[in-house]
Amino acid sequence: MGGMNYHIEIQFADSICWLARIRRFSVTSPPPALQEFILRSEVATLEFLRKTNIPTPEVFDFCDETNPVGVRYIIMEKLPGKSLCWSDTTQEQRMKVIEQLADIYIELRAHPFPMMGSLDVGSELAIGPFAKESMADFGKSGLEMLGPFSSLEGYYNAYIEFILDLIVRQEAYANRPIDAFLIHLYLQENLLAILPDASLDDGKFYLKHADEKGDQILVDDDFRITGIIDWEWAHTGPKSATFNSPIVLLPLDRFYGGHNGLGEDELAFSNLLEQKGCPDLGEIVRKGRLLHRLQFCCGYELPDWNGYKDIFMGLVRAVRDGNDSLDYETWRAEAMERYRADHRLQDLLQM
Repeated sequence: MGGMNYHIEIQFADSICWLARIRRFSVTSPPPALQEFILRSEVATLEFLRKTNIPTPEVFDFCDETNPVGVRYIIMEKLPGKSLCWSDTTQEQRMKVIEQLADIYIELRAHPFPMMGSLDVGSELAIGPFAKESMADFGKSGLEMLGPFSSLEGYYNAYIEFILDLIVRQEAYANRPIDAFLIHLYLQENLLAILPDASLDDGKFYLKHADEKGDQILVDDDFRITGIIDWEWAHTGPKSATFNSPIVLLPLDRFYGGHNGLGEDELAFSNLLEQKGCPDLGEIVRKGRLLHRLQFCCGYELPDWNGYKDIFMGLVRAVRDGNDSLDYETWRAEAMERYRADHRLQDLLQM
């Protein structure tokens, strides 16, 4: 049982093993229409990946509608190996995995898409809205989802505006609505200074795993990658976003502490990409820290407020050319003054 899904082993008499992947249900489960789209998008992603050299499970069957089983499901191949635990690896084992990740990045670059969004069943190039609960809403006309988009700027502008609306409606950041509203206004205002340089992109979009913290990677006892799993919420993005270093490689202590320098694993990853003939991807890794911070700050809930503040202030200081003396309370006072004319902020202050 994972955070979102049950996995039930189906063992055949000839020792072949499949998995039934079934969404968990709770009071926070998305509406049926959104669940169906998320499932279809995961199936479409896996079916596309089977045409590449990336090791992913084969889908044998799926059902996204009412059926005798009573739940939506995906029946898929069970891949060998165990989930990677990065903190338990030696440097030699890490380098072995990093080199294979570089090959996976290079393979993904060979398969561009025309838009930014999530795959849907049908044509392998069919890109629809983002298949993710946090990017969907139910309005007067029913289910509304963000996307697809033709640029990273368009995506973030729409997403931030969506979050600001949720805050005003008291449907997000209920414990710290003022702080969250100020932070997202700042992200919106400084978006062009935060986003990667346009020269890093080529006008195409590439498939990105949405949860790259390491346990999506299956390895054998020799740390050969046997599979990449859990492609739920996967989406396409521009080159500068898709090929930024995966979260598992970040020096998390320094990152959460507000420092913007790259860690040893990221530098090794960048160097390997260059050695394998992809200097453009290596450059994206080296210049990707601000985008990491934007991804962590934008729409991220606040279970650890102090940690969130440090991540955000690392972004602010970088935008201000490394002004390390600025603290959050000083920034907040400046932001209250700067945005005081925003009528939505005034409404929140009066709640």
